[in-house]
Amino acid sequence: MSSPRTTPTSPSSPSRTVVRTHEVATRLVGYRIAAYVTGVMLLLLTTEVLLHWVFEDPRYHWLAWIPFVHGFLYLGYVVTTVLLGTSLRWQPGRMVRVALAGMIPLMSFVAERSVTGEVRRQLATPRR
Repeated sequence: MSSPRTTPTSPSSPSRTVVRTHEVATRLVGYRIAAYVTGVMLLLLTTEVLLHWVFEDPRYHWLAWIPFVHGFLYLGYVVTTVLLGTSLRWQPGRMVRVALAGMIPLMSFVAERSVTGEVRRQLATPRR
């Protein structure tokens, strides 16, 4: 009897595993960029809100663009989180928690470090 053959489309074929690893690594890079940019913009947004509402100085009116930019960049962060989460087969609750980290100052940096470490460990472990 011959041994079972692995076809190029089977989930355990070496070529498919390499493609999946490359896909996850690419999505991780996109997620990391989005997490850093979102985190920096959230820090700027926090500063803008403090300057606007605490000091109430009209000189800081030129910072009014920050909330809009942060909003658009946060949407990109959510998209990259969902893309990475679906490629890693995360539960929806996990994706929501990681996405919500982009709404708390400094938490997107913490979440990025945690997710990056976890994904790198998963990619370094050989799959059976």
